[in-house]
Amino acid sequence: MLSREKQKQPVIAVVGGGVAGATAALHFAELGNEVLLIEKGDGLVSGPPICHLHAGGNLYREIDLQQCLELLEQSINTVRLYPFTLNKRPTVIATPHSDGGEPLDIVPRLETIKKAYQCLVDQDPRNRVIGDPETYYKLYSYEELVALSHSEQPSNPAGLDDWVIPFAQNVDLETLKYPVAVVQEYGWSVFRLAASVSLALEHLPNCKVRTSTTLGKVEETESGWKLFTTDRNGENEIEHADYLVNACGFETGTVDDLAQRPRKRLVEFKAAYVTQWESCQQQWPEVIFHGPRGTPTGMAQLTPYAGNIFQLHGMTEDITLFKDGLVASNNETSQPQLPLRLKDKIQSGWQPQTMEFRSQKAIDHVSQFIPPYKNAVRCGKPLFGAQQIPGDDETLRAADVSFEGDRYARLEIVKGSSALPAAYKISERWKLINRETSIGEIEQDHPISMSLSHEQVEQKAIELAKQRQYPIELAMTVGEA
Repeated sequence: MLSREKQKQPVIAVVGGGVAGATAALHFAELGNEVLLIEKGDGLVSGPPICHLHAGGNLYREIDLQQCLELLEQSINTVRLYPFTLNKRPTVIATPHSDGGEPLDIVPRLETIKKAYQCLVDQDPRNRVIGDPETYYKLYSYEELVALSHSEQPSNPAGLDDWVIPFAQNVDLETLKYPVAVVQEYGWSVFRLAASVSLALEHLPNCKVRTSTTLGKVEETESGWKLFTTDRNGENEIEHADYLVNACGFETGTVDDLAQRPRKRLVEFKAAYVTQWESCQQQWPEVIFHGPRGTPTGMAQLTPYAGNIFQLHGMTEDITLFKDGLVASNNETSQPQLPLRLKDKIQSGWQPQTMEFRSQKAIDHVSQFIPPYKNAVRCGKPLFGAQQIPGDDETLRAADVSFEGDRYARLEIVKGSSALPAAYKISERWKLINRETSIGEIEQDHPISMSLSHEQVEQKAIELAKQRQYPIELAMTVGEA
């Protein structure tokens, strides 16, 4: 029998170079397969705003516990593949009086996630990537926060108390219900993620990356697929592949239509806003102020970066959400159709007055809980994009991959941390893993990715932020390196 090295390796075509597609291409190539990655943009991983790992799904009260546990395990695996992408600071989860929920409602979920995290660490110490399971979360009373407000934050915050000091000093504590929860839920840098993928793929000659390339047509053959592409210079080319992976994110339905593989799905357009709070001299945790989605008092989210830069979400139609921004597929096409005004934002960018209006709305929304934040200003263009949700449940957050026939798969991740588990499912289904050399361990399966250094990743991330015209602070490491 021929060894794997002497056998003809299958060619896997991956269409779409976002988090899902780039991670899948990297995974397949690291396993020794021939990979073709097609991306219509000029770079990899440049889609919707990613700011949070979502390990445990603690931002989403509406999703079920099983999804939370899936997100926890998926997130841990993802961090093991991309170890230099985290911003290691906790997240404060606060319930304002304007919200109908009760703060203690989250505690049973936190306890379950804490125990699940401890079990994963007991199984493999390398799973200890989001801090000590014993201190996974802590509850703070009003009195404890008042006491912390008289403390000075150390220059290198360590425990949860250190990180909570700016919150205690600047938030209007009278607007909140108690207790307030603080969770070891870390931030996730989309720029360092893009840098990690790009650097690794540069060292994998068996992965052919074609950016600025569009897919016009696909044809299924007896042995696989023919892909008809056009590059930035208008040159047409026909590529051949044994397998086809549809990783087109919110445009996944377009390839489903080309491949005649109908699928029901939702697409939602969202945006976050980059702001600078110049007078802030402290290191903040991330802060979530819960609120009913789509109402004027919808959830407010403050995500800290280096250099007093903060990314803001507000789950209202004036800020992160958009009127008619959630759309569904139909019997004629698998691709949900966003309104033209939202498509224009994706394809052509934002009008200056819209950027200013929505950024100011976001600042106002956050400053109702953090009064000093009213002095913040817009700092660059929004982070925006559309998110696919397979099926018709808009609360779905843990999803990964679906298969049609023997040679077609679609990556249907809702959260970026689902990308690696989805890639593993494909490689298992299509027998892309060499059992002689792989035992299914992330570090062993991805030696090129493991060879990167923090310095390499951060430097590349800063270059990408400049190229994409965002503040370089969004690419820099926050918290423990």
